[in-house]
Amino acid sequence: MKRFGIRITLPEGDTMSAAHLLGPGWESFRWFESAAQRDGAFAEMQRQLPIYRRHDRITQVLEKVER
Repeated sequence: MKRFGIRITLPEGDTMSAAHLLGPGWESFRWFESAAQRDGAFAEMQRQLPIYRRHDRITQVLEKVER
């Protein structure tokens, strides 16, 4: 079982949390075998992705978790 994870949620009041989109309770998890793998993915997920337009910002809340 993968023990080390990243919990992804939306910030309070985010437009994507509307009921007809992702919904107010939306969350997702990504799980990893080691804390080092998780920490590397966490750092990568925090940087701005090149596929977005210059002024767009990712609106997600990342949290390191363990089972």
